[in-house]
Amino acid sequence: MIVNIKKLIIAFALLLSVQISYSQLGFSHEIGVIAGPIAYQSDFGVRYDFETNSGNTGFGVGIIHYINFAYRADCNCYTTDKYFNDHFKLRSEISWNRTTLNHFGEWVSPDYTSENADRLRGHSGEAENWDVGMQLEYFPRSIRAFAAGSYSFAPFVSLGAHYVSYNPSVYTDYVNPSSPGDVGNIEIPSNFYTRWEPGSISDTSGTTWSIVSSIGTRYKLSILSDLMVDLRFQYFFSDFTDGLDHQLESNKANDWLVWLNFGYIYYLD
Repeated sequence: MIVNIKKLIIAFALLLSVQISYSQLGFSHEIGVIAGPIAYQSDFGVRYDFETNSGNTGFGVGIIHYINFAYRADCNCYTTDKYFNDHFKLRSEISWNRTTLNHFGEWVSPDYTSENADRLRGHSGEAENWDVGMQLEYFPRSIRAFAAGSYSFAPFVSLGAHYVSYNPSVYTDYVNPSSPGDVGNIEIPSNFYTRWEPGSISDTSGTTWSIVSSIGTRYKLSILSDLMVDLRFQYFFSDFTDGLDHQLESNKANDWLVWLNFGYIYYLD
């Protein structure tokens, strides 16, 4: 985990160097905080099942920074009237999220009384991720007009990439009739669903990349501050962020999440 955090720090330092290079061009800055609920889509439960989607939820927080191309801080003036400057912002972010995971759906219903059903009911986990990355946000309406108070809402869409340090946790309280003394031991395959392949369970930390896309809007609170809400989709290039990677047809896609963010943004200059 320490090695992964070091990698994340290096990635964040590279991100800051990019931001500083833009700063030297005189563009203005915004900083903010975000927080909100997460729905984690993983190998726990049954994919596309409402109970799974509503049950495996968590929470995330983050710090965000924007380069505003529409305004120059070095002259307190608007930039040359170009489409890109008036409709795009570059967003960088460092964030953290955690989600408790359990199995939901038909395979753990009271109707199932097999040992495998008991193994699923006894298995739980936790997904914990640190993110650092960038997104390019597109505003269909004029950024300059919004900053001047011409209208209250500024909708946007974004696309970007995040480097992720994941640290999953794996738990089981299944009591194996043939070995009751091994309850809670995640190194014993027979404590987990027997149709999963060997090596499907792991609490090893790691790093991966992810694609991040969102849709949202800003609300002009004052000349120097905005409220923001956005709905994020994040797809990981790993299936072990939740500590479980099995290849059954029901759940063999990589992990992903949906994050509803609420934020406050302040214009620095």
